[in-house]
Amino acid sequence: MAVVGGGPAGLIAAERLAQAGCAVDVYEHMASVGRKLLLAGRSGLNLTHSEPLPAVTARYGDAPVVQDAVRAFTPTDLRAWAAELGQATFVGSSGRVFPEAMRATPLLRAWLARLTDLGVQFHVRTAWRGWTDAATQPLQLRMQGTEPGATPDDLRADAVVLALGGASWPRVGSDGSWVPHLRAAGVEIAPLRPANCGLTVTWTTAFAERFAGQPLKNVAVSVDSVDAAACVRGDVTITTLGLESGPIYTVSSAVRDALAASGTRVLTVDLHPDSSASELVARLARRRPKDSLSTTLRRTLGLTPAAIGLLREATGNDLPHDASALAALVKAVPVTITGTQPLARAISTAGGVALHEVDERFMLRRLPGVFVAGEMLDWDAPTGGYLLQASFSTGVAAADGVAHWLGIA
Repeated sequence: MAVVGGGPAGLIAAERLAQAGCAVDVYEHMASVGRKLLLAGRSGLNLTHSEPLPAVTARYGDAPVVQDAVRAFTPTDLRAWAAELGQATFVGSSGRVFPEAMRATPLLRAWLARLTDLGVQFHVRTAWRGWTDAATQPLQLRMQGTEPGATPDDLRADAVVLALGGASWPRVGSDGSWVPHLRAAGVEIAPLRPANCGLTVTWTTAFAERFAGQPLKNVAVSVDSVDAAACVRGDVTITTLGLESGPIYTVSSAVRDALAASGTRVLTVDLHPDSSASELVARLARRRPKDSLSTTLRRTLGLTPAAIGLLREATGNDLPHDASALAALVKAVPVTITGTQPLARAISTAGGVALHEVDERFMLRRLPGVFVAGEMLDWDAPTGGYLLQASFSTGVAAADGVAHWLGIA
Protein backbone atom coordinates (compact mmCIF):
# COMPACT_ATOMS: atom_id res chain seq x y z
CA MET A 1 0.00 0.00 0.00
CA ALA A 2 1.58 3.29 -1.13
CA VAL A 3 1.01 6.83 0.11
CA VAL A 4 2.61 9.46 -2.10
CA GLY A 5 3.15 12.71 -0.21
CA GLY A 6 4.35 13.22 3.34
CA GLY A 7 2.19 16.14 4.42
CA PRO A 8 -0.69 16.06 6.93
CA ALA A 9 -3.14 14.35 4.54
CA GLY A 10 -0.66 11.68 3.51
CA LEU A 11 0.61 10.97 7.02
CA ILE A 12 -2.84 10.64 8.57
CA ALA A 13 -3.84 8.32 5.71
CA ALA A 14 -0.73 6.23 6.39
CA GLU A 15 -1.54 6.06 10.08
CA ARG A 16 -5.13 5.04 9.49
CA LEU A 17 -4.14 2.31 7.03
CA ALA A 18 -1.35 0.95 9.23
CA GLN A 19 -3.81 0.74 12.11
CA ALA A 20 -6.08 -1.26 9.81
CA GLY A 21 -3.28 -3.78 9.27
CA CYS A 22 -1.86 -2.59 5.94
CA ALA A 23 1.84 -2.56 5.16
CA VAL A 24 2.29 1.11 4.26
CA ASP A 25 5.09 2.86 2.39
CA VAL A 26 5.18 6.67 2.32
CA TYR A 27 7.03 8.37 -0.56
CA GLU A 28 8.14 11.99 -0.24
CA HIS A 29 10.23 13.88 -2.77
CA MET A 30 11.70 16.25 -0.16
CA ALA A 31 14.44 15.26 2.28
CA SER A 32 11.96 14.81 5.15
CA VAL A 33 8.23 14.53 5.73
CA GLY A 34 5.97 17.05 7.44
CA ARG A 35 7.64 20.18 6.11
CA LYS A 36 4.42 22.04 5.35
CA LEU A 37 3.11 21.20 8.83
CA LEU A 38 6.25 22.73 10.29
CA LEU A 39 5.78 25.79 8.10
CA ALA A 40 2.17 26.12 9.25
CA GLY A 41 3.36 26.04 12.86
CA ARG A 42 6.00 28.71 12.41
CA SER A 43 3.80 31.35 14.06
CA GLY A 44 1.58 28.95 16.03
CA LEU A 45 0.07 25.73 14.69
CA ASN A 46 -3.61 26.48 14.04
CA LEU A 47 -4.93 22.92 13.83
CA THR A 48 -8.65 23.55 13.54
CA HIS A 49 -11.48 25.81 14.69
CA SER A 50 -13.91 25.57 17.60
CA GLU A 51 -17.00 26.78 15.71
CA PRO A 52 -20.05 24.49 15.78
CA LEU A 53 -19.67 21.79 13.15
CA PRO A 54 -22.30 23.22 10.74
CA ALA A 55 -20.39 26.52 10.68
CA VAL A 56 -17.12 24.69 10.06
CA THR A 57 -18.47 22.64 7.16
CA ALA A 58 -20.00 25.77 5.62
CA ARG A 59 -16.46 27.11 5.21
CA TYR A 60 -15.90 24.61 2.39
CA GLY A 61 -18.53 26.17 0.15
CA ASP A 62 -19.58 24.00 -2.79
CA ALA A 63 -17.39 21.02 -1.93
CA PRO A 64 -19.88 18.53 -0.44
CA VAL A 65 -17.48 15.58 -0.49
CA VAL A 66 -15.05 17.61 1.64
CA GLN A 67 -17.86 18.67 3.96
CA ASP A 68 -18.81 15.02 4.42
CA ALA A 69 -15.21 14.16 5.26
CA VAL A 70 -15.12 16.87 7.93
CA ARG A 71 -18.38 15.59 9.38
CA ALA A 72 -16.81 12.12 9.61
CA PHE A 73 -13.52 13.31 11.14
CA THR A 74 -14.47 16.45 13.02
CA PRO A 75 -12.51 19.17 14.81
CA THR A 76 -13.30 17.33 18.04
CA ASP A 77 -11.78 14.16 16.58
CA LEU A 78 -8.68 16.06 15.47
CA ARG A 79 -8.19 17.54 18.95
CA ALA A 80 -8.59 14.07 20.50
CA TRP A 81 -6.03 12.69 18.05
CA ALA A 82 -3.54 15.39 19.03
CA ALA A 83 -4.16 14.70 22.72
CA GLU A 84 -3.40 11.01 22.15
CA LEU A 85 0.00 12.13 20.86
CA GLY A 86 0.57 14.05 24.09
CA GLN A 87 -0.29 17.41 22.53
CA ALA A 88 -3.26 18.88 24.37
CA THR A 89 -4.96 21.78 22.60
CA PHE A 90 -6.64 25.03 23.64
CA VAL A 91 -9.08 27.46 22.07
CA GLY A 92 -7.70 30.93 21.44
CA SER A 93 -9.65 34.15 21.76
CA SER A 94 -10.64 34.02 18.08
CA GLY A 95 -11.98 30.46 18.37
CA ARG A 96 -8.94 28.98 16.66
CA VAL A 97 -7.48 25.79 18.13
CA PHE A 98 -3.75 25.41 18.88
CA PRO A 99 -1.56 22.83 20.60
CA GLU A 100 -0.55 24.05 24.05
CA ALA A 101 3.06 23.93 22.84
CA MET A 102 1.97 26.19 19.93
CA ARG A 103 4.72 24.77 17.71
CA ALA A 104 4.37 21.89 15.24
CA THR A 105 7.68 20.21 16.13
CA PRO A 106 6.55 18.29 19.25
CA LEU A 107 3.42 17.06 17.49
CA LEU A 108 5.29 15.94 14.38
CA ARG A 109 7.99 14.21 16.43
CA ALA A 110 5.41 12.21 18.42
CA TRP A 111 3.45 11.45 15.25
CA LEU A 112 6.44 10.10 13.36
CA ALA A 113 7.32 7.93 16.36
CA ARG A 114 3.82 6.47 16.31
CA LEU A 115 4.00 5.84 12.56
CA THR A 116 7.34 4.11 12.95
CA ASP A 117 5.92 1.92 15.72
CA LEU A 118 3.06 1.00 13.38
CA GLY A 119 5.60 -0.21 10.82
CA VAL A 120 5.17 2.61 8.29
CA GLN A 121 8.18 2.81 5.97
CA PHE A 122 9.40 6.20 4.74
CA HIS A 123 11.13 6.79 1.42
CA VAL A 124 12.35 10.38 1.16
CA ARG A 125 13.93 12.08 -1.84
CA THR A 126 11.70 9.88 -3.98
CA ALA A 127 9.34 11.51 -6.47
CA TRP A 128 6.29 10.19 -8.30
CA ARG A 129 6.76 10.43 -12.07
CA GLY A 130 3.42 9.08 -13.20
CA TRP A 131 2.37 5.61 -14.26
CA THR A 132 4.05 2.72 -15.96
CA ASP A 133 0.53 1.62 -16.80
CA ALA A 134 -2.40 3.39 -15.15
CA ALA A 135 -4.93 0.83 -16.32
CA THR A 136 -3.52 -2.29 -14.70
CA GLN A 137 -3.98 -3.94 -11.33
CA PRO A 138 -1.94 -3.97 -9.20
CA LEU A 139 -1.20 -0.32 -9.92
CA GLN A 140 2.17 0.39 -11.48
CA LEU A 141 3.69 3.70 -10.47
CA ARG A 142 6.92 5.18 -11.73
CA MET A 143 9.10 6.47 -8.88
CA GLN A 144 12.45 8.19 -9.15
CA GLY A 145 15.05 9.37 -6.68
CA THR A 146 15.66 13.10 -6.75
CA GLU A 147 19.46 12.82 -6.69
CA PRO A 148 21.18 13.69 -9.98
CA GLY A 149 21.42 10.68 -12.28
CA ALA A 150 18.78 8.63 -10.47
CA THR A 151 16.83 6.32 -12.76
CA PRO A 152 13.10 5.57 -12.54
CA ASP A 153 11.90 2.46 -10.74
CA ASP A 154 8.53 0.77 -11.12
CA LEU A 155 6.41 0.37 -8.00
CA ARG A 156 3.53 -2.07 -7.75
CA ALA A 157 0.77 -1.32 -5.25
CA ASP A 158 -2.68 -2.71 -4.58
CA ALA A 159 -3.88 0.83 -3.87
CA VAL A 160 -2.36 4.30 -3.60
CA VAL A 161 -3.24 7.52 -1.82
CA LEU A 162 -2.01 10.61 -3.62
CA ALA A 163 -1.55 13.49 -1.17
CA LEU A 164 0.87 15.76 -2.99
CA GLY A 165 -0.58 19.13 -1.97
CA GLY A 166 -1.30 22.11 -4.17
CA ALA A 167 1.35 24.49 -5.47
CA SER A 168 1.75 27.07 -2.73
CA TRP A 169 5.07 27.18 -0.86
CA PRO A 170 6.91 24.93 -3.34
CA ARG A 171 10.08 25.14 -1.28
CA VAL A 172 8.51 22.80 1.27
CA GLY A 173 7.35 20.32 -1.34
CA SER A 174 4.01 21.39 -2.83
CA ASP A 175 4.93 22.29 -6.39
CA GLY A 176 2.03 21.00 -8.51
CA SER A 177 4.30 18.70 -10.51
CA TRP A 178 1.64 15.98 -10.27
CA VAL A 179 -0.79 17.84 -12.54
CA PRO A 180 0.45 16.58 -15.93
CA HIS A 181 0.55 12.97 -14.73
CA LEU A 182 -3.13 12.98 -13.78
CA ARG A 183 -4.14 14.99 -16.84
CA ALA A 184 -2.37 12.43 -19.01
CA ALA A 185 -4.65 9.80 -17.45
CA GLY A 186 -7.73 11.83 -18.42
CA VAL A 187 -8.42 13.33 -14.98
CA GLU A 188 -9.89 16.84 -15.11
CA ILE A 189 -7.75 19.34 -13.19
CA ALA A 190 -9.00 22.85 -12.46
CA PRO A 191 -6.17 25.39 -12.87
CA LEU A 192 -4.17 25.86 -9.67
CA ARG A 193 -4.70 29.37 -8.30
CA PRO A 194 -3.59 31.27 -5.19
CA ALA A 195 -5.89 31.25 -2.16
CA ASN A 196 -5.48 33.02 1.17
CA CYS A 197 -3.00 35.37 -0.41
CA GLY A 198 -1.92 38.99 -0.36
CA LEU A 199 -3.51 41.50 -2.72
CA THR A 200 -1.55 43.69 -5.12
CA VAL A 201 -1.95 47.47 -5.05
CA THR A 202 -0.01 49.94 -7.20
CA TRP A 203 1.09 52.32 -4.45
CA THR A 204 2.94 55.51 -5.12
CA THR A 205 6.64 55.17 -4.40
CA ALA A 206 6.47 57.65 -1.53
CA PHE A 207 3.65 55.77 0.21
CA ALA A 208 5.27 52.35 -0.21
CA GLU A 209 8.66 53.55 1.04
CA ARG A 210 7.18 55.24 4.11
CA PHE A 211 4.52 52.78 5.24
CA ALA A 212 5.51 49.29 4.01
CA GLY A 213 5.54 46.93 6.99
CA GLN A 214 3.18 49.08 9.06
CA PRO A 215 -0.25 47.86 10.20
CA LEU A 216 -3.68 49.36 9.83
CA LYS A 217 -5.03 48.41 13.25
CA ASN A 218 -8.60 47.22 13.86
CA VAL A 219 -10.04 47.99 10.44
CA ALA A 220 -12.83 46.37 8.43
CA VAL A 221 -12.42 45.40 4.78
CA SER A 222 -14.97 44.42 2.19
CA VAL A 223 -15.07 43.85 -1.55
CA ASP A 224 -17.01 46.50 -3.48
CA SER A 225 -19.26 46.90 -0.46
CA VAL A 226 -19.69 48.92 2.70
CA ASP A 227 -22.26 46.49 4.07
CA ALA A 228 -21.15 45.80 7.65
CA ALA A 229 -22.34 42.20 7.39
CA ALA A 230 -19.94 41.64 4.50
CA CYS A 231 -16.94 43.17 6.28
CA VAL A 232 -14.00 41.26 7.73
CA ARG A 233 -12.32 42.89 10.71
CA GLY A 234 -8.79 42.77 12.03
CA ASP A 235 -5.34 44.22 11.42
CA VAL A 236 -4.12 44.68 7.84
CA THR A 237 -0.43 45.02 6.93
CA ILE A 238 0.77 47.40 4.24
CA THR A 239 3.51 45.92 2.06
CA THR A 240 5.51 47.29 -0.84
CA LEU A 241 3.33 45.19 -3.15
CA GLY A 242 -0.06 45.79 -1.57
CA LEU A 243 -1.89 44.42 1.48
CA GLU A 244 -1.51 41.25 3.58
CA SER A 245 -2.77 39.53 6.76
CA GLY A 246 -5.88 37.76 8.03
CA PRO A 247 -8.74 39.95 6.79
CA ILE A 248 -7.07 40.26 3.39
CA TYR A 249 -6.63 36.50 3.12
CA THR A 250 -10.30 36.01 3.98
CA VAL A 251 -11.52 38.16 1.07
CA SER A 252 -8.74 37.17 -1.33
CA SER A 253 -10.64 34.34 -3.02
CA ALA A 254 -13.59 36.61 -3.81
CA VAL A 255 -11.19 39.26 -5.10
CA ARG A 256 -9.27 36.69 -7.17
CA ASP A 257 -12.43 35.50 -8.90
CA ALA A 258 -13.64 39.05 -9.48
CA LEU A 259 -10.28 40.06 -10.94
CA ALA A 260 -10.52 37.23 -13.43
CA ALA A 261 -13.75 38.76 -14.69
CA SER A 262 -12.93 42.48 -14.63
CA GLY A 263 -9.18 42.99 -14.24
CA THR A 264 -9.44 45.29 -11.21
CA ARG A 265 -11.48 45.38 -8.04
CA VAL A 266 -12.06 47.97 -5.34
CA LEU A 267 -11.43 46.98 -1.74
CA THR A 268 -13.18 49.18 0.82
CA VAL A 269 -11.37 49.84 4.09
CA ASP A 270 -13.23 51.19 7.12
CA LEU A 271 -10.59 52.80 9.31
CA HIS A 272 -13.02 53.35 12.22
CA PRO A 273 -15.46 50.39 12.24
CA ASP A 274 -16.67 50.95 15.80
CA SER A 275 -18.04 54.43 15.05
CA SER A 276 -20.78 55.64 12.73
CA ALA A 277 -20.19 58.35 10.18
CA SER A 278 -22.31 60.78 12.22
CA GLU A 279 -20.19 60.10 15.31
CA LEU A 280 -17.06 60.81 13.31
CA VAL A 281 -18.54 64.07 12.01
CA ALA A 282 -19.21 65.17 15.58
CA ARG A 283 -15.65 64.39 16.62
CA LEU A 284 -14.17 66.09 13.56
CA ALA A 285 -16.17 69.21 14.45
CA ARG A 286 -13.84 69.63 17.42
CA ARG A 287 -11.06 70.59 15.03
CA ARG A 288 -8.95 73.45 16.30
CA PRO A 289 -8.60 76.26 13.76
CA LYS A 290 -4.83 76.03 13.52
CA ASP A 291 -4.66 72.23 13.26
CA SER A 292 -3.80 70.62 9.93
CA LEU A 293 -6.04 67.85 8.61
CA SER A 294 -3.46 65.23 9.61
CA THR A 295 -3.31 66.61 13.14
CA THR A 296 -7.11 66.71 13.33
CA LEU A 297 -7.41 63.09 12.16
CA ARG A 298 -4.80 62.00 14.67
CA ARG A 299 -6.19 64.05 17.59
CA THR A 300 -9.93 63.63 17.10
CA LEU A 301 -10.14 60.15 15.56
CA GLY A 302 -6.91 58.57 16.80
CA LEU A 303 -5.77 57.62 13.32
CA THR A 304 -2.17 56.49 12.91
CA PRO A 305 0.21 58.00 10.35
CA ALA A 306 -0.26 54.87 8.20
CA ALA A 307 -4.05 55.26 8.23
CA ILE A 308 -3.78 58.96 7.39
CA GLY A 309 -1.30 58.07 4.66
CA LEU A 310 -3.84 55.64 3.18
CA LEU A 311 -6.46 58.41 3.09
CA ARG A 312 -4.04 60.66 1.23
CA GLU A 313 -3.02 57.83 -1.11
CA ALA A 314 -6.65 57.14 -2.00
CA THR A 315 -7.39 60.78 -2.78
CA GLY A 316 -4.19 61.79 -4.53
CA ASN A 317 -3.27 63.81 -1.42
CA ASP A 318 -6.45 65.87 -1.78
CA LEU A 319 -8.33 65.21 1.45
CA PRO A 320 -11.79 66.76 1.74
CA HIS A 321 -12.08 69.56 4.29
CA ASP A 322 -15.79 69.11 4.83
CA ALA A 323 -16.37 67.04 7.98
CA SER A 324 -19.13 64.91 6.44
CA ALA A 325 -17.09 64.09 3.35
CA LEU A 326 -13.99 63.34 5.44
CA ALA A 327 -15.95 61.07 7.78
CA ALA A 328 -17.42 59.23 4.78
CA LEU A 329 -13.93 58.70 3.41
CA VAL A 330 -12.65 57.36 6.74
CA LYS A 331 -15.55 54.89 6.77
CA ALA A 332 -14.95 53.71 3.20
CA VAL A 333 -11.45 54.21 1.83
CA PRO A 334 -11.37 52.86 -1.75
CA VAL A 335 -8.27 50.83 -2.61
CA THR A 336 -7.94 49.59 -6.18
CA ILE A 337 -6.72 45.99 -6.31
CA THR A 338 -4.93 45.01 -9.49
CA GLY A 339 -3.96 41.42 -8.72
CA THR A 340 -3.17 38.74 -6.18
CA GLN A 341 0.22 37.66 -4.94
CA PRO A 342 1.76 34.75 -6.89
CA LEU A 343 0.76 31.17 -6.18
CA ALA A 344 4.19 30.37 -4.73
CA ARG A 345 3.59 33.04 -2.04
CA ALA A 346 0.01 32.04 -1.22
CA ILE A 347 -0.91 30.23 1.98
CA SER A 348 -2.99 27.68 0.11
CA THR A 349 -4.12 26.58 -3.33
CA ALA A 350 -7.47 26.65 -5.06
CA GLY A 351 -8.09 24.43 -8.05
CA GLY A 352 -6.86 20.88 -8.46
CA VAL A 353 -8.61 17.57 -9.07
CA ALA A 354 -12.22 18.35 -10.00
CA LEU A 355 -14.49 16.99 -7.27
CA HIS A 356 -16.68 15.12 -9.75
CA GLU A 357 -13.59 13.04 -10.62
CA VAL A 358 -13.68 11.34 -7.19
CA ASP A 359 -16.39 9.20 -5.69
CA GLU A 360 -17.76 9.48 -2.15
CA ARG A 361 -14.71 7.55 -0.89
CA PHE A 362 -12.20 9.86 -2.64
CA MET A 363 -11.27 7.29 -5.29
CA LEU A 364 -10.63 8.59 -8.80
CA ARG A 365 -13.43 7.31 -11.01
CA ARG A 366 -11.05 6.97 -13.97
CA LEU A 367 -8.34 5.18 -11.97
CA PRO A 368 -9.73 2.48 -9.69
CA GLY A 369 -7.56 1.98 -6.63
CA VAL A 370 -6.17 5.54 -6.73
CA PHE A 371 -7.37 7.84 -3.97
CA VAL A 372 -6.75 11.58 -3.59
CA ALA A 373 -6.62 13.70 -0.43
CA GLY A 374 -5.74 17.17 0.80
CA GLU A 375 -5.03 20.24 -1.31
CA MET A 376 -4.76 18.25 -4.53
CA LEU A 377 -8.55 18.45 -4.58
CA ASP A 378 -10.42 21.49 -5.86
CA TRP A 379 -11.68 23.01 -2.62
CA ASP A 380 -11.09 26.40 -1.05
CA ALA A 381 -11.33 27.52 2.57
CA PRO A 382 -10.16 30.47 4.66
CA THR A 383 -7.38 30.41 7.21
CA GLY A 384 -8.36 29.78 10.80
CA GLY A 385 -7.70 26.04 11.05
CA TYR A 386 -10.03 25.07 8.21
CA LEU A 387 -7.17 24.24 5.82
CA LEU A 388 -5.48 21.73 8.10
CA GLN A 389 -8.82 20.32 9.27
CA ALA A 390 -9.84 19.44 5.71
CA SER A 391 -6.41 18.03 4.93
CA PHE A 392 -6.64 15.69 7.92
CA SER A 393 -10.29 14.84 7.27
CA THR A 394 -9.84 14.01 3.59
CA GLY A 395 -6.73 11.98 4.43
CA VAL A 396 -8.79 9.91 6.86
CA ALA A 397 -11.61 9.57 4.32
CA ALA A 398 -9.22 8.45 1.57
CA ALA A 399 -7.65 5.86 3.89
CA ASP A 400 -11.08 4.54 4.83
CA GLY A 401 -11.86 4.39 1.11
CA VAL A 402 -8.74 2.30 0.53
CA ALA A 403 -9.71 -0.06 3.35
CA HIS A 404 -13.15 -0.51 1.80
CA TRP A 405 -11.57 -1.03 -1.65
CA LEU A 406 -9.24 -3.70 -0.27
CA GLY A 407 -12.07 -5.35 1.70
CA ILE A 408 -10.51 -4.77 5.12
CA ALA A 409 -12.89 -2.08 6.39
